[in-house]
Amino acid sequence: MALEPRFDETIHAPTRLRVCGMLRPVDEIDFAVLRDSLGVSDASLSKHLKVLTEAGYVATTKRASTTRSDSRRLTWVRLTAAGRRAFDAHVAALRDISAGAATAG
Repeated sequence: MALEPRFDETIHAPTRLRVCGMLRPVDEIDFAVLRDSLGVSDASLSKHLKVLTEAGYVATTKRASTTRSDSRRLTWVRLTAAGRRAFDAHVAALRDISAGAATAG
């Protein structure tokens, strides 16, 4: 089945676009690694993840760390199957926009 390009306002916000871009090639990422890589605060990342979660694009799980001796649990973030499809469709739409802009000028 061919991918239908579709611009997605939810994904397009700069931080959410970067989140999806970082999550796309991996199974999951630790919240702290994602936060530090993006250079945002816990609160900012949590807000963006909430929007993506409500859209069905992201899921989080909490698990005990295997490298820590305390009981602190880490939050892991992953794209859902719907999130992967939406991100890929959004990137395809951006490519279409870019190709149109390049040929129009």
